[in-house]
Amino acid sequence: MGCEVCKLEKCGGASSSVSSGAQRLEFLSRVKLFKRMPTDQRPFLAEVCVDAEFDAGQVVFRQGEEGDCFFVIRQGDASVSISGKQVARLTSGDYFGEGALLYNEPRSATIVAESLLTTLKITRERFQSLGLQKKLRFANRKAVTEKEETPAAKFTRESCTPAQKTFQERQLLEDAIKSNQKLQNLVKMDDKAMMLLVNAAVKKVVSKGTKVITAGDLDAEFFYVVQDGSFEVKLPGGEEKSAEMASSSGVIVEQGGSFGELALLYLAPRAATITAREDSVVWTIARSAFKSILRDASLEAVYKYVAYLDRVSVLDNLSAKQKQEIAQGLVETTFVKGETIMEQGEVGNTFYIMIEGEVSIQKDGTEQTKLQATSEQAQSFGERALLNDEPRAATVKVISDIVKVLTLDRISFNLIKEPLKDKSGAKNKAPLRKGKEMQRKDLNTIGLLGCGGFGVVELVEHHPTKKFYALKSISKGYVVQMGMEKSVMTEKEIQLMCESDFIIRLHECYNESQVVMLLLELALGGDLYGTYTKQELTGSEEHARFHLAGVVLALDHLHKKKIIYRDLKPENVLLTEQGHVKLTDLGLAKVVTGRTYTTCGTPDYFAPEVIASKGYQHSVDWWTLGVLLFELIVGYAPFTAQVPMQIFENVTKGIGKVAFPETATNSMKDLTKALCTKEPSFRLPMRKGGVKALQNHAWMKGFGWEEMKSLRLKPPYVPTVASKTDLSNFVATAEDKPPMVKYKEDNSGWDRDFATCE
Repeated sequence: MGCEVCKLEKCGGASSSVSSGAQRLEFLSRVKLFKRMPTDQRPFLAEVCVDAEFDAGQVVFRQGEEGDCFFVIRQGDASVSISGKQVARLTSGDYFGEGALLYNEPRSATIVAESLLTTLKITRERFQSLGLQKKLRFANRKAVTEKEETPAAKFTRESCTPAQKTFQERQLLEDAIKSNQKLQNLVKMDDKAMMLLVNAAVKKVVSKGTKVITAGDLDAEFFYVVQDGSFEVKLPGGEEKSAEMASSSGVIVEQGGSFGELALLYLAPRAATITAREDSVVWTIARSAFKSILRDASLEAVYKYVAYLDRVSVLDNLSAKQKQEIAQGLVETTFVKGETIMEQGEVGNTFYIMIEGEVSIQKDGTEQTKLQATSEQAQSFGERALLNDEPRAATVKVISDIVKVLTLDRISFNLIKEPLKDKSGAKNKAPLRKGKEMQRKDLNTIGLLGCGGFGVVELVEHHPTKKFYALKSISKGYVVQMGMEKSVMTEKEIQLMCESDFIIRLHECYNESQVVMLLLELALGGDLYGTYTKQELTGSEEHARFHLAGVVLALDHLHKKKIIYRDLKPENVLLTEQGHVKLTDLGLAKVVTGRTYTTCGTPDYFAPEVIASKGYQHSVDWWTLGVLLFELIVGYAPFTAQVPMQIFENVTKGIGKVAFPETATNSMKDLTKALCTKEPSFRLPMRKGGVKALQNHAWMKGFGWEEMKSLRLKPPYVPTVASKTDLSNFVATAEDKPPMVKYKEDNSGWDRDFATCE
């Protein structure tokens, strides 16, 4: 809207009488967003600026409008208002609307000129037409997760008691939850879930001046509703000030208001400090309660599936617990009219329960009967495939417009049927090998490859053999602080399960006083996140096709072992010296035969079912593949925004609301949409043909899959790697290292079996 109402617009450049190119550069250099741009690219930025003036009292843009312009204030003042209430004031050097250059998201506040306001303005169209968004250098995105609950710590329905709440208090809580638009945009709760959530709230009295939330605090597990009193929100800030920062800071939350909703989804450092302005009363709702209530709601469908399984004769010998495990492991798949679900004579390994639609059962080309599923009666077929490799006795064809089936493959069936002791891959644990060649003392550190939230990856040389590896060190203190002991052990076990040329291999594990370590295969070509920016590969279908194919083969390998990856992003896709693809960082991977409920991953890549906290399966990885494809072609993730809650709202709106660039081909758009389908069972690899359906998609036409599998396909980009100690494809520095959290031995023994070598 700023483009339509501004008083003065003049083209940028040194000849402008309003401001010189040098002045523009000086102003733009203050903006945090542009500090991520190479210095030699900033003159191009100055060239796309225009001068725009607004009279006192003039609205620059309104809250809720779609934005496409960014402004830096040269002279004058502007007010920032949210829902009609002024929350901040901006002046010379401040800026607003920066998100509009990258994201198609609504304005978070209303900006009004308080005096004659002179600004520099950049439109998204000009910014992106010069490819400037591809020049921005962003810090690697960090994954988030939540603590894995132990059986003893799990929240239970029995703990959801009214807790002596009055009718008025219950009404206040319900109204506050319903009026929290961010929360309502993410999760739909029925009356029963709402009642349980209100029951789970705990009252707390807060004294004036108390900080109920501190910016950066990791102890972020509660959502707050204000009953009495008021609280002030303050964001940590430096010299720079943007409208996004200003509109979020200084806000007052009063009776009936709420805050901290992100803590209900996952564990992440608090973004703001929230302080009681007076003696106040709040209600707190814990993440464990929120997640358990949503989980219970999703289990109602599982109980219905168990009823279907009770009518399948080959499952008669299973216990009720095993049937419930199988019910959670059922994968919903959709077929359309004319498709063949089963073919007579083919060897099958999948059992089907049809819950919607009608099929024709045929033998030797002749219809024998028809089966129809209704809301009261499901139909099943193919159950013998769970026991034997025998050929299918009949062909099953879809004759209704659509058929929905629940499927179970033999691998999942056997994992559930057998004693459930080793589903995490424990059988793959390697014993401690004393005296072998890969001892920790024989590793010499060469340099830093990367940094994460709680550890580092270093290039090391094994002195006796002169071979080079990547050594990942994980802070034990941080692991315990975050409750991630089980996750760290699982990462090691899953790495040992993987035997793919497209996944980084694990060689050894070490356990020291302050860290546990993984000695990993080395890939010196850098990651896709940095490579696509530095080598200007963004938009190249040839490169994206090759790199996506490598990821497809890696995910297919994991899924065949019932492993969900859960953290796909360009930062986790490495290149070897030859340019081949290697998936890395299995810290969030998990063996799952049923459903899992942990909210984890990188927010830009969250699938709708992860946000909804109602359980998900390996179909979540195919959603992330669609996001990766979009990012490699366009330069940023399709649902990205400045704050996580806006990302999640964009995800719930769906891929249909995302603008593709004009340069994107129809087949690329089609594949992205076929992967980023909101309904997991409709995602392309979840339908008839599985992964082969993806491999045969028009966008992959002519691609040499067999050559790719055998590493004979020539990579379109080969990184420059001068030697085995060349770190030039990595940008981590010592300043990026996370602070070490001191570990004190607690005698729990959680790390006892981690080491494979001293």
